[in-house]
This record gives sequence, C-alpha cells and structure tokens, in this order.
Amino acid sequence: MLLEILNIKGCDDMERDKFYTVRGYQILSKKEKRLTPAMEDYVEMIYRESLKSSYIRVNVLSELLNVKAPSTTKMLQKLKELGLVEYKKYGIINLTEKGKEMGKFLLERHSIIETFLKNLGVKEELLVQTELIEHNISKDTLERIKLFNKFLSRNPDVVERFKKMK
Repeated sequence: MLLEILNIKGCDDMERDKFYTVRGYQILSKKEKRLTPAMEDYVEMIYRESLKSSYIRVNVLSELLNVKAPSTTKMLQKLKELGLVEYKKYGIINLTEKGKEMGKFLLERHSIIETFLKNLGVKEELLVQTELIEHNISKDTLERIKLFNKFLSRNPDVVERFKKMK
C-alpha cells in the first residue's frame, strides 16, 4: 500500500519512459502531488522520535533537522493539510495513522539504503549518501536492494570476498 505512494501516478507510460533531467523528474513528482524530499525528512524524523517519546515539539524537531523553528512550523502546516500530522501552534506534534505508516516506510527505506551502502564498504559521509539516494529511488529498485541485502546477510562469505577485492 505505502509503496504505491512512490509510484508516479497520473503519468501515462510514455511520459514515465522518457528521459528527463533530475529537475524534470522532480517536476513530474510535483505534478503527482508526491511528498517533497523535505516533507519526507520531517515525517521520517518525527517517526524516529515517536519511537523514543510519545510526542515532539517544534524546537526539538527544528534542532534535529538543523532548520529554524519558523520553517518547521510552516512545514508542519503543510503536513497537517496532507493528513500526516496533528499539530496546533505552540503545541505538541503527533503523527496521524497515515503519518505513522509513512514514517515507518521512510525509516525502513533509509535503513535499507544505509545497509546497502555499508555492504559496499561506504564509510565516508554515509548519512549524506543515504539521504541523497533515498529521495530518488523507485519502489522496484528499493525492493531489489532490500532483497540483495537479505542475500548478503545470508551469504556473509560473499561480503568478505567483496571486501578483499579492494
């Protein structure tokens, strides 16, 4: 169900099969009313924090994402309109059920990509690389990476042989 959110909806097959610049793909996504990378980051971070605490406040969320509080407030209003968060000015922030589902998916996506990069031996700027990739990956590619990670976890000898290739 949630993976359907990542599909480009409303585009015919011809439009999806054309080559675009990165900006062109971003415009297609915007046409389809998909979440922006920034929106995804907010939902993912709120979800991460909800696993530790029953709520989060704007100032804490702002610090975690390294943004100013007014930017956070503006984003929360957008996420509220999309039915992903419950939020009142100067109040606490909670994810709706829809927001929790989305947050769980986004955190899993992050984890899948991070594990993949670790399997490749990426150490430098692991978080940066994960963040850059996670917002630009199709559901099919993500599922294949997840399967590949599973294969590697069941075949540690392959990982060891790969490490020796350096």
